[in-house]
Amino acid sequence: MPANIVVPEVGESIVDARVAKWLRKEGDVVAAGDPLVDLETDKIDLEVGAPQAGVLSRIDRKDGDDVKVGEVLGIIDEAQGAGKGAPQAAAPVTSAPATGTAAQEKSTRATPTAKKAAEQHDVDLARVKGSGDAGRVMRRDVEQAAAVGGGNGKGAAEARKARPAAPPDSPRRATGDRSEERVRMSKRRATIAKRLVEAQSTAAMLTTFNEVDMSAVMALRERHKQAFKERHGVGLGIASFFVKASVGALREFPRINAEIQGDEMVLKRYYDIGVAVGASEGLVVPVLRDADRMSFAEIEKEIRDFARRAEDGSLSLADLKGGTFTITNGGVFGSLLSTPILNPPQVAILGLHKIQDRAVAVNGQVAVRPMMYTALTYDHRIVDGAEAVRFLVRVKTLVEDPAALLLD
Repeated sequence: MPANIVVPEVGESIVDARVAKWLRKEGDVVAAGDPLVDLETDKIDLEVGAPQAGVLSRIDRKDGDDVKVGEVLGIIDEAQGAGKGAPQAAAPVTSAPATGTAAQEKSTRATPTAKKAAEQHDVDLARVKGSGDAGRVMRRDVEQAAAVGGGNGKGAAEARKARPAAPPDSPRRATGDRSEERVRMSKRRATIAKRLVEAQSTAAMLTTFNEVDMSAVMALRERHKQAFKERHGVGLGIASFFVKASVGALREFPRINAEIQGDEMVLKRYYDIGVAVGASEGLVVPVLRDADRMSFAEIEKEIRDFARRAEDGSLSLADLKGGTFTITNGGVFGSLLSTPILNPPQVAILGLHKIQDRAVAVNGQVAVRPMMYTALTYDHRIVDGAEAVRFLVRVKTLVEDPAALLLD
């Protein structure tokens, strides 16, 4: 009997999605579990599989449509003879070359972000070797293929041919490419835009600044980086120091590790630290659960894994849910100073920035030290200014004396 293809329930915080791309067309014969359609949500991308074997008889919602959880996307009909002991009907033979079939199979084994990257870079997915689970093509595989000339080279040439020439009697000629492109926001990007505006309109945001002398951290990393990597298989970055320092400061200032619910303050006695990760589809904030119980190596491994999976589009909803405090590092992009925006319902976010040699006064003498500006944006409705300043000073103190992190 027919079976509905529906938008699955992904999590309580996700109620709608967008049809990114159908992987099969009407009339295709599919097996149970075969990927049928890619969906975009505000947090993760996901594939919807066939609920049973049969024929994709109808597609109700097209590419680009916004849909709700539980909404019917299409219909799978049993193939002729299925369910009665007879073999399932074979797919009709077409005149398409074998390479087309291979490309379709490769497409169903690529992540949604890999498919988008393939379109952007004009790369044939059938020629890309996947490095993901079961040979699945990841975004990094497509970008590597594009870097070594994996595209078919036709996109740019065809675009140039299609560009109209200026009229011969034009009184004024513009130089360069003056074309425009209208691109619909992805579901994630649209949600980011909405929530950033909401944060600014609902919270009393204020930012306080300080600067941290990174000399001790840099020296410690230099002394132990080789042994640390050999032992743990990951480099010792600066993120783990600030995660540890933030946890130490949050213990002393619990209202910064809280949220507002109505007229009540909910003080969290656990420390789930969100780490903002920039990906091509937009910013995501995966969460380090119980960061106070994690070692430096565990923090570094988890953050690197988050960054890889954010780019591949393989983060799960569980990776992104919750969080009591967020750290964002604009310094990796070269930012010297910024004012981060809150990640509701959290009431504070710590911004890290570029480490830069600057002349500073040390014991009455001018010295050149590797310095970093830090910024704490907080909700003034629950966090007082003096409290925020003292929190940031405590973070500074712990980072400037890394040994104190072991005693905290």
